[in-house]
Amino acid sequence: MKLLFIILTVLQSLLATLEQKTLVSDCSLTIAEQQTQPITYSGNLTMHGQQFTLSMFAIEAAYDGNTLYMYSEDTEELTLSTPSEEELIQTNPFLYAQALLPVCQYAEKAVGDKTQITLTPISPIADSPMPITKFVLRVLTDSLLPTAIEIHEDGGKITTLRLNNAQYTHETPSFTIHKEGVFINDLR
Repeated sequence: MKLLFIILTVLQSLLATLEQKTLVSDCSLTIAEQQTQPITYSGNLTMHGQQFTLSMFAIEAAYDGNTLYMYSEDTEELTLSTPSEEELIQTNPFLYAQALLPVCQYAEKAVGDKTQITLTPISPIADSPMPITKFVLRVLTDSLLPTAIEIHEDGGKITTLRLNNAQYTHETPSFTIHKEGVFINDLR
């Protein structure tokens, strides 16, 4: 039970910090499957609580707490929607980790200046959009800055989000997207 308390403390401290401060980071997303070469995309991520912006490839996404904005540079289309709680968990890896806690085994270890938390489902997660086998979160122990998240799925697929040059700021940017002269697809 003590280990669970420590893990919850690290995760809860990280989530509490994200509620109070804004996380700004360059990031890379790598998708690796057994039969293919890994593919890596670079971008930028800003988070504050559940709000976020993400720019990666030709897509910009933002969530302001009510509306999810998705802009495609290729099609010059801005889609507005109201995401469900499940959709938010799928788009915010920190909320996903929190949602996994009740159905996973927990392991925590110090790796240099980082704390690594590993969540492993006790049994297959019913109705999960991603049949995960393991969720790994690495956090700088002293500053609670996340450095990497790995999601291992059935079939050997591994999705890794690396946060590079991450920092916290007290500034809260706009978590909306406005584009002039583009097609707006309002699904709210």
